[in-house]
Amino acid sequence: MIANDLMTGFPPPPDKQVTLANWRTSPFNSWSYRNVRRLLPTANIAASGHSVPLEYSLEDIGQTEFEGLNGEPTTLHRVLRATNTDALVVLRCGRIISEWYANGMSATTPHIVFSVSKSICGALGGILTDRGLLDPDDLVIDYIPELEASVYGDCTVRHLLDMVVGIQFTEDYDDPDGDVIRYRYAMGWDPVPPGRQTTDVRRFLATMRPNGQPHGETFHYVSTNTDVLGWVYERACDQPLSDIISEYLWTPLGAERDAYITVDSRDAMRAAGGICVTPRDLARFGEMIRRRGVANGQQVVPGWWIDDINETDTSTAWARGEFAELFPGASYRSKWYQIDRTAGVLCALGIHGQWIYIHPDAEMVAIRMASEGIPLDPETAKCWRRGFDAIADQFI
Repeated sequence: MIANDLMTGFPPPPDKQVTLANWRTSPFNSWSYRNVRRLLPTANIAASGHSVPLEYSLEDIGQTEFEGLNGEPTTLHRVLRATNTDALVVLRCGRIISEWYANGMSATTPHIVFSVSKSICGALGGILTDRGLLDPDDLVIDYIPELEASVYGDCTVRHLLDMVVGIQFTEDYDDPDGDVIRYRYAMGWDPVPPGRQTTDVRRFLATMRPNGQPHGETFHYVSTNTDVLGWVYERACDQPLSDIISEYLWTPLGAERDAYITVDSRDAMRAAGGICVTPRDLARFGEMIRRRGVANGQQVVPGWWIDDINETDTSTAWARGEFAELFPGASYRSKWYQIDRTAGVLCALGIHGQWIYIHPDAEMVAIRMASEGIPLDPETAKCWRRGFDAIADQFI
């Protein structure tokens, strides 16, 4: 079964129907990740209507060689076809040098980016802080007193931004009875089994409890932290998160197309992983970060916030965390991964193969959208990191 065979017919045959029960599994995700709005309720993130077209300066990078999944030499061209890649856009100096699409994707098709949503929200935090609407040193309960009895009752906004909350939560995407499945029920991402009670996202967040570790010391990747962050933004601005992203980020960025974000049964927006954007607009966003927050001659994200992401060393907390083996010696700041502190390489990552890769010395930005069958395959992630590094090496 291929992506173009799914959801064909009126109605589609049962074996080609994409539903809430199968939308994150292969091969159904090759259709669903570019059609999330047809499966889940969403809120619109309006673009400006005045985007600046991306220029082309095409180069043949398909034969770029690097170590593949099996340890043997491979090329970008081969890996694209072997890893369920839906879109790849590579910019150099703000111009498209390579663009590739599959599985029904196009340059203007919105695709869910999962936890790349976190990095978008991390950039938004800098804008709100610079405008005096937010203080990262404030307690979370200064904005959301309803969370006082939860683990968030004594942590700061900065703890949320850096994923250093001492929370009892295991981000295991495959555990059928774990924290993540209960979280998905609350957000409406999975059908709730008959007889099982669930709640909405905001009330679910209020049930989060501490793990006995102090806040601020250990990188502990938990998606609920970013949903709390999105809620903080809403209280700080007295606006829904979708409107905040549009007003402060998407419109001044010069995004070409509207984005959108999934919502739960009570209109709580999934800041942690529900944003859907087009490939070129995600590339525009990455290029803005590379250019120290500037897009179309306008300072969108404050430069000092980007500097803080690049220069703050959180490697000690990172080394204590669960991703230390994936990117040794890395740091995590304001929802961004600094995977090579010497070269200043920044990344945003989402499950099922979503990437933003920014290499300042190569003046390069790469974005990847994918529909990998496994939520997080460390070997595939390492392979793509080697591939992006190899492309960047050609321009240094």
